[in-house]
Amino acid sequence: MLSRFARFKPGVQRKTHLLAAAILWTCIGIMLMVRGMGWLIAADLIYLAVPAVLLGFLKSHFILDKTATRSIDRILLLQDGTCLGAVYSKLTWLLVMGMMSMGVVLRNSSFPRPILATVYIMVGWALFWSSRKGWRAWRLAV
Repeated sequence: MLSRFARFKPGVQRKTHLLAAAILWTCIGIMLMVRGMGWLIAADLIYLAVPAVLLGFLKSHFILDKTATRSIDRILLLQDGTCLGAVYSKLTWLLVMGMMSMGVVLRNSSFPRPILATVYIMVGWALFWSSRKGWRAWRLAV
């Protein structure tokens, strides 16, 4: 029965996995920064973007660059034709869902928007900056 549905599996090449990973990190990073900047502009606290980006550089350098490298190494071990959803491991997808849920909870809480905006910009910049690893791997992939 499962083999009947195998033809619908979105199997792709490793290079497509690398592209998907880079696009996801870039787009999610931009979305978080735009949302955070909107909140800071509304609160007339745009200057908080500077420390947020600086902290984002640190998060990128010390945490996300290593995560991106591990993700790229994992993707390079996949066989061509692997499902597009395998761009991340099951554990990583669970972590992503957890972070999205936390974002919803924080946005709907009484947590001060300027602090939340600063965190959004920091995480967004870190994702955006570390996505360069994925873009480079995609560009160099055969």
